[in-house]
Amino acid sequence: MLQAEDLAAARGGRSIFAGVSFTLTSGMALTLTGPNGAGKTTLLRLLAGLGRIVGGRLLWNGADALADRAAHARRLTLVGHQDAIKTAFTVEEALAHEARIAGVDPAHAGAAMVALGLSHLGSAPIRILSAGQRRRVALARLPLARRTLWLLDEPTVALDHAGVAALGAVMAAHRAAGGIIIASSHLPLPLPNAAQLRFNVRPPETEAA
Repeated sequence: MLQAEDLAAARGGRSIFAGVSFTLTSGMALTLTGPNGAGKTTLLRLLAGLGRIVGGRLLWNGADALADRAAHARRLTLVGHQDAIKTAFTVEEALAHEARIAGVDPAHAGAAMVALGLSHLGSAPIRILSAGQRRRVALARLPLARRTLWLLDEPTVALDHAGVAALGAVMAAHRAAGGIIIASSHLPLPLPNAAQLRFNVRPPETEAA
């Protein structure tokens, strides 16, 4: 169970958001919506143990989730809005590398490629792939790493309809197995019955006269 209690974040001395609270248990999902600059990416980074929480608490099964950041990192996978994959690798090499980082048998890379519709591209260098194909490679880390908590920043960027459908199937399987998903997006995501948290841009703070 993941709980956020009145989380607050700031950047450059300016408040980005405050009072963010939610509780997610096995199989649940939360979508983050709102305009650019409202704090969606910042929240995902804080939930991943990156950055500094200036207020509130983040709990995992009732205990401080960030007391042991290494342990927290082992229960989550973060896929940011940038793909962050080595273009010199082939698709298969890239996912085998990700498997080793996650402590998973690289042989599981094949199943991850199947899940994201990449089987026919296994020997293709990342550098020749389209933006949508690269996004699929980045998203293939999700079933590969086998972590409980998935944090996704604009996961459907550059995906075609088939890519969105493949991602939807992967997310549904993860939730059915008890996983938790938190995802930001400007567009509807294939996450039925997900809770929603909407962000608004906070106005600049002014000094009292």
